[in-house]
Amino acid sequence: MQNGYFRLVSDPNGFGVAIYQPRDGGEDIQIGELLGYLDGLGIGYDRKRIEMLLMDEEDGVCHLSSGACPDYPESYQLITDEDGMKAVVRFTPPSETGKRLTQDDFIRDLTFKGITFGIQTANLQAHFETQGKYCTDILVAKGEAPVQGEDARIEYCFNTDMHRRPAQREDGSVDYFHMTTINQCRKGDVLARIIPEKPGIDGHDIYGKAVKPREVRRETLKFGRNIELSEDKLTITTLVDGHVSLVDDKVFVNDVYETKGVDIATGNIDYEGSVHVDGNVAENFEVKAGGNVIIDGLVEGARVIAGGNIIIAKGMNGMQKGYLKAGGDVVVKFLENARVAAGGYVEAEAIMHSKVSAGGEVRVEGRKGVVVGGYVQAGLKITAKTIGAGMGASTILEVGVNPLLKTQYGRFQKAQEELAKTVKNAGVILSNFKEKIAKGFQYNESQLKYMKSVAKIVEEKGAELEQMNQRMERFRAMMEIQKQAEVVVNNEVHPGTTIIIGDATRTIQSSFHYCKFIRDKGEITMKPM
Repeated sequence: MQNGYFRLVSDPNGFGVAIYQPRDGGEDIQIGELLGYLDGLGIGYDRKRIEMLLMDEEDGVCHLSSGACPDYPESYQLITDEDGMKAVVRFTPPSETGKRLTQDDFIRDLTFKGITFGIQTANLQAHFETQGKYCTDILVAKGEAPVQGEDARIEYCFNTDMHRRPAQREDGSVDYFHMTTINQCRKGDVLARIIPEKPGIDGHDIYGKAVKPREVRRETLKFGRNIELSEDKLTITTLVDGHVSLVDDKVFVNDVYETKGVDIATGNIDYEGSVHVDGNVAENFEVKAGGNVIIDGLVEGARVIAGGNIIIAKGMNGMQKGYLKAGGDVVVKFLENARVAAGGYVEAEAIMHSKVSAGGEVRVEGRKGVVVGGYVQAGLKITAKTIGAGMGASTILEVGVNPLLKTQYGRFQKAQEELAKTVKNAGVILSNFKEKIAKGFQYNESQLKYMKSVAKIVEEKGAELEQMNQRMERFRAMMEIQKQAEVVVNNEVHPGTTIIIGDATRTIQSSFHYCKFIRDKGEITMKPM
């Protein structure tokens, strides 16, 4: 394959420009390149005649002027990309009596222009050791891209998914006694380890300047009490028997407080770790735990607050004053006249005349699977066998809104903006400092110390901002999922039930069976299962 090219040659009346048409699928002559060449030499021409000759399929000569053909050597146009990673040359042949450029002279020209790295010798030889490849892009220098490193990562040696469901028996009931939501650990167990970062390898541009890979992210292990950090700071192990959990990227090991029951004999319980009540929680008492709360008995008109999950094996009669609040999930046999707020999901066999709010789902399944009266709200989905009652008990179900998530998103968004502003301002100061250093400005020791502190701020706050951005992306993803919220009926929904999805409301006028309700085009629509 040979591109079309041109050269100055003698003709019967003086000299002209010879046009050599492309061969074997080569590219046509670029008229701009030809005319630019003639303009650069100050040679006059008739553009229309040149254009007609270019349109011809045969080689030919366009007369330019009388007199002898000028003596012009081989020339070239060198093109480099903005990032200095590539240089391409287009050679123009010498005039009929001109001299060719030598490879050594051309390489000296490149060196004079500062291009010293990645010279493509084979490509140059293909031009200079033959009749020449003219009007053709020839790669003459190519930089070497940096090899990117790998960020450090943390490998957790326990299940970090705290939203696991209880097992369901063959008869349809739920086994609340054998839960696997707690990650048991024994003294000496490894809880997490850092897989260290791998630095990248410098590349080089065609000027021989190093091209740095991106900075790899380091990781540090965050943990609470009862945990030991290894000497190399890459591993953490538990110092006690207990259970391990991950909260806001921080590892906690908590002992479990055991009690037979909560009543007048124990008083209220306020514990940093998890609490296991092997009995009932009496009316008007409170159980508060930083971890999980597991109650094997019944809760009557009491308050239970947990940073993790709440599990109540025999159910809760709130007596219009009972309250459950969990940072994670709530799993309970039944709920009656109670208030519940869960960051994760709520699961029960029956919910009666209660106010229930869940960041994720509300699942009312098992043998009964009934929701009667009250208000049940979930960020994503409500599933039940039977909703409402034939006698018309006021039952309200709402999905698609998670106030807690919105509040958290707003708080993190504000913090993200402040952090980005700090990084930007520090970056401007550091950039100005570097510019003055490059110009030969001399700083005193106090100023240099200040600049080091600014550089540290840019590095540390920049890494913190990157983590904050990743967290904001997760928040946005969760809020996007909420737009697909639905209410699923696995048996029957009774008239009088009100369903709210986002900003749309629908009151059920007649019974529906085995269906689900979704928001479509601003309205709540029923679809059969």
